[in-house]
Amino acid sequence: MLDEVRAHTAIRGTTMEMDASVLADALTRLKRAHGQLGGVIAMIENAEDCERVLTQLAAVSKALDRAGFKIISTGLQQCQLARDTGQEPPITPERLEKLFLALS
Repeated sequence: MLDEVRAHTAIRGTTMEMDASVLADALTRLKRAHGQLGGVIAMIENAEDCERVLTQLAAVSKALDRAGFKIISTGLQQCQLARDTGQEPPITPERLEKLFLALS
């Protein structure tokens, strides 16, 4: 069984539990986006082809979106599990929806 890792969010002190594989996946996506963004900046500084710059910028955006959706998905699962076990969900459905819409 995977160790549970606490991921502190900026959602008014809310803490969501994420297993190590989910956290690792989100971090991998964010690190990839970080590297891609550095490449985009270098491309712009070197006055490279606009189409290539935009293609790479789209890849950065997609990597960030996927990391965000992975975290939102974990929040949805935690809320469902909490409801199924009669516990208070770690975040309200309304707040989770607002966060989801912020990503879309």
